[in-house]
Amino acid sequence: MPMFLEITSAEYLSDYKLLVSFNNGEKRVFDFAGVIERYPVFAPLSDKNRFKAFYITDTLEWDNGHIDIAPEYIFEHGKAA
Repeated sequence: MPMFLEITSAEYLSDYKLLVSFNNGEKRVFDFAGVIERYPVFAPLSDKNRFKAFYITDTLEWDNGHIDIAPEYIFEHGKAA
């Protein structure tokens, strides 16, 4: 098992849901709707076009790295896929 959990790929599903794959071989479906509502730093992602413009480093990032989320959070709070 890898020492550090990293995101290896992500696919937009619908609304604010992504299918996220990790370097441990597991996948999670994560719904960002609650995160966008709860945490002001994620508020700009309520614009779906902006939300869909994510990219992957070892985590998910938006806006040239100004917005990101820990892989562990997605893994722990996502639904097994």
